Amino acid sequence: MKYALRGVGGSDNHARLDLAYAVEDPWNMESTLERARFEQTNAVIERAFGRVGSVLELGCGEGHQTEWLARISERQYGVDVSPQAIARAKLRVPGAEFAATDVFGQPWGDEPGRFDLVTACEVLYYLSDPAATLARMRALGRNGLVTFFAPACGRVGPHLDAIPGLHKDWIYQGGTAWLIGWWRND
Repeated sequence: MKYALRGVGGSDNHARLDLAYAVEDPWNMESTLERARFEQTNAVIERAFGRVGSVLELGCGEGHQTEWLARISERQYGVDVSPQAIARAKLRVPGAEFAATDVFGQPWGDEPGRFDLVTACEVLYYLSDPAATLARMRALGRNGLVTFFAPACGRVGPHLDAIPGLHKDWIYQGGTAWLIGWWRND
């Protein structure tokens, strides 16, 4: 796993991310830690937006968080740069739609506000241009939500803080903290 992730942070290294998926669940998404993050993220979504019609999940991986998002949304769409991850996501959440691409290549329409909610959980610190991804999220979604673990605040936080009407909070599990940010594009 260490080899697969070498050079991934902040670099859009899609081939390396796909290499990580040579093994199933490389991020340990079935762990108590991640399940707690999914549960707390859903709670914030429900408080902030209620049940949503459509959600586009950036960096959906193998669909672990998509399963949780399905509990609070009518339709789920997910993108990930790893074809291996997308193949597993399709098996995990057969009612959702998935594509092996990024937010700029998503195939479900480009009209403003196309999705009720666009999420990027534990994704932005892998990208070379988080600001461009956040701008695309704001264009595609009526609402947006991101999470990232505390050590990424220095790299991602300033881009997030530029969003008008941003709300922020922290979610915790054990010794791990994640910043969660959400906004409405009204």
